[in-house]
Amino acid sequence: MKTIAVFDTGKTNIKLSVTNEAGGLIETLSTPNTVHDGPPYRHHDLAAIEAWLLDGLATLANRHDITAVVCTAHGSGGVLVDDDGPAMPMIDYEQAVPAEIDREYREIAGSFRERGSAVMLGAAHLARQMLWLERGWPDVFAQARHFLAIPQYWAWRLSGVATSEVTSLAAQSHLWCSADARPARLVEARSWERLIPPLRPAWSRLADIKPEISRRTGVKPTTAILCGIHDSSANFYQYQAAGLHDVTVVSTGTWIVAISDRSGPDFDVERAGLCCNADVEARPLSGMLTMGGREFAMVAGEDDRPTTEDSLARLIETRTMALPSFGSDDGLFPGTSRKGRLTGPLADHGDLRHALALLYAALLTDRCLQLVQTSTVVLDGSFVRDPLYSALIAALNPGRRVFVNADRYGTATGAALLASHETRQAPAPLALKAATPFLHPTLDEYRERWLRAAQTGGQDDGL
Repeated sequence: MKTIAVFDTGKTNIKLSVTNEAGGLIETLSTPNTVHDGPPYRHHDLAAIEAWLLDGLATLANRHDITAVVCTAHGSGGVLVDDDGPAMPMIDYEQAVPAEIDREYREIAGSFRERGSAVMLGAAHLARQMLWLERGWPDVFAQARHFLAIPQYWAWRLSGVATSEVTSLAAQSHLWCSADARPARLVEARSWERLIPPLRPAWSRLADIKPEISRRTGVKPTTAILCGIHDSSANFYQYQAAGLHDVTVVSTGTWIVAISDRSGPDFDVERAGLCCNADVEARPLSGMLTMGGREFAMVAGEDDRPTTEDSLARLIETRTMALPSFGSDDGLFPGTSRKGRLTGPLADHGDLRHALALLYAALLTDRCLQLVQTSTVVLDGSFVRDPLYSALIAALNPGRRVFVNADRYGTATGAALLASHETRQAPAPLALKAATPFLHPTLDEYRERWLRAAQTGGQDDGL
């Protein structure tokens, strides 16, 4: 059976999977994404990742007939390269940039429409990383050949062909104006065009795998290396390939990422959490973005007890709340970073922390959904392992159809489906389950109180 290999670079973990041609997962390997503190700054170990990738391809090629490789990754990483490899280490996006770089970047980044997202934490945004590299290492920057988003970096390492791709540039890089489907004006203003290779579609075949990699791994020399795709856009693509429309997909992990194919938000007006991504055809996608997984973990702490309907009811009835934000990112509520707190009669009950974290995550998700309206909502990712998460979302959105996709490998599925983008004759298979609402008479009142308190920094929590 012919299979597709998907190399997925996440912030925390890296996966190499093989799927069938319909995107069904067959086997996956994983390893932590190691970060070194420096010098010259906190960075990812690209050499170690590449060695692991090649070893993994060799392992999987012994068991599977791999016909194509697709690379996918989060949207906040890029690599400055010369002809031979990295010219500088890949910056960890949670690394703080020097204060003078941050000030300059905020002055030149442009309007919200140009950026497509807020100016976020650390070294997030490829454009901010480029400015730091240009200012900090001007000689290296001047001699570099390309600046590549992570999926296209690995496609280049495997094929030798350097490209750019629209979903990767549209993923809060600040290099692409998604609303207008064009490069951001910052690119021309900084004379960065020379570093950004021509765009190719995510599904395009760049070349066969390099002969030396074929010999080392045992992967067939005719194996195609595709251009690659941003991870959330890959996940969204699986639903597009299945024929869904008027849909918001909420993917949960380190981030809560809500992406919709329905227009509506005014991208000339910046709103907390709002972002503008792009699909594989370069059409703008409305989105919301908040670091919900990180927030969940900070609230839950060491409590891993299963959430029950009774524990949720106790929290709601006593108005016990987690108020944003516990991490370094403001998320959906400007000015709240590192000001998160627990309030209410049961706030000190350690046996309810997991339930409180789940309720908090559901409220953050619901806030995203209120700002991106569609008739259908699909939930996937790590949070859906707990059925009460989807039950809360369904209860808070009674006018919408809410479904759950329990497949934990949606990014791999979507990325693999790119291999059949131009030949697919029917909608791709998709297994969804309708969410059953968690009904509680005061849940709506609880949400309204939580939202008021979140927006006022807890000054109006009524507790």
